[in-house]
Amino acid sequence: MKELLKKLSEACGISGFESEVRDIIKDELKDHVDEMETDVMGNLITTHKGKEGKPTVMLASHMDEIGLMVSFIDDDGYLRFVKIGGINDQMLLNQKVYVQTENGEVPGIIGSKPPHITSAAEAKKIIPYKDMFIDIGAKDKEQAESLVSVGDPIVFHTDFEECLNDLVMGKALDNRVGCAVMTEVMKQTDCDATVYGVGTVQEEVGLKGAKTAAFKLNPDMAIALDVTIAGDHPGVKPEDAPVKAGKGPVISFADASGRGLLTHPMMKKLLVEAAEAAGIDYQIEVGDGGTTDATAIHLTREGIATATLSSGSRYIHTPISVVNVKDVEDTVKLILEFLKRL
Repeated sequence: MKELLKKLSEACGISGFESEVRDIIKDELKDHVDEMETDVMGNLITTHKGKEGKPTVMLASHMDEIGLMVSFIDDDGYLRFVKIGGINDQMLLNQKVYVQTENGEVPGIIGSKPPHITSAAEAKKIIPYKDMFIDIGAKDKEQAESLVSVGDPIVFHTDFEECLNDLVMGKALDNRVGCAVMTEVMKQTDCDATVYGVGTVQEEVGLKGAKTAAFKLNPDMAIALDVTIAGDHPGVKPEDAPVKAGKGPVISFADASGRGLLTHPMMKKLLVEAAEAAGIDYQIEVGDGGTTDATAIHLTREGIATATLSSGSRYIHTPISVVNVKDVEDTVKLILEFLKRL
């Protein structure tokens, strides 16, 4: 699992540019599924064919990560950018990045006015991203334009590392964790249900791929695989984020205070029963912020019974986050038990 997480974490794929992640999953599953296709949106749809008359289940994991995109190149060769996905401006400054171009990666660093020449009033404020730039070392606009183009995606450069106590840290664990779970389930499942393992696109910018994939497949039920906020670190009150890394998979009963997903009662029951039958520790979450592909999936056609299953992750939507590998592995076990019991 650590090797798969490393491979997926270090792959580059902001919203709309998920091909590198998709290719990794395709390679992992080429000998393990009955069918595989990529749709017009770029969703990867893999299929385990079950028995006729048995349920159909969609496992959706978004392949995209938060990132940036080149929006302007100034006369001195510095790049301006827009944010793709939800990123707080204070997370950006001085981060090392790669601009993904047709001819390969161009390294750069996000800069701004240095503190030595910043006024006292400016020093107390968060620098807005519009006042930042990316320095790729170009001497002028002409040289910069020979290397990068407006519209090129930009990813954070962060190495995947193993930590203490089954923890790992890396880039884009939201949601390469879900991709790893989906991949392992599709490798191992041998159930009577038909299972669609779907790597969705553009979740971070509007749950777009999940909408089209769910409409195409129209499954009986669905599980969105993602990460959620683990609040087991300083500065977070337990009542605001009770999930802890290392305490098991997280079954969401509601997100965004119900404006996103209110989990279908049948799905809640089936997932809890599967966890208890397999002896897997699990956590229940009722959240008031953020949502997942499940929000789009459950409103498809006449409605799809949908749930969200996550791993707790510290520091999500930043250039580096942390998850517990045992949580990820137990999520795989829980879904396999869920599918077997259908």
